[in-house]
Amino acid sequence: QVQLVESGGGSVQAGGSLRLSCAVSGLVFSSKAMGWFRQAPGKEREPVAAIGFSGANTFYANSVNGRSTISRDNAKNMVYLEMNSLKPEDTADYYCAASTYSWASMSSREYNYWGRGTQVTVAS
Repeated sequence: QVQLVESGGGSVQAGGSLRLSCAVSGLVFSSKAMGWFRQAPGKEREPVAAIGFSGANTFYANSVNGRSTISRDNAKNMVYLEMNSLKPEDTADYYCAASTYSWASMSSREYNYWGRGTQVTVAS
């Protein structure tokens, strides 16, 4: 059974930082690209960042580029999202997802396994 479990969300002041973690089990983690997506209240889910199977390739949404870093530890089956200089508009539920493929993509259609999410609230 494939499981993705996010952690690390919380409430922070604008300008603060958070590190989201996602523990993955039940699949060959080291062969799968991983992604982080978010959904704000009343808005559609949007991609945040993606990382290829080896960690060599990463992609970021324009809204977080330069403020966030996605990384992975294939030995621990973990993927991370470090977010800095947080803004109120970063407030959302953040979801970890495992891709069908090895290469990174920002398209949610390429992700077939999803976690339940972790909430991030940024106060102004």
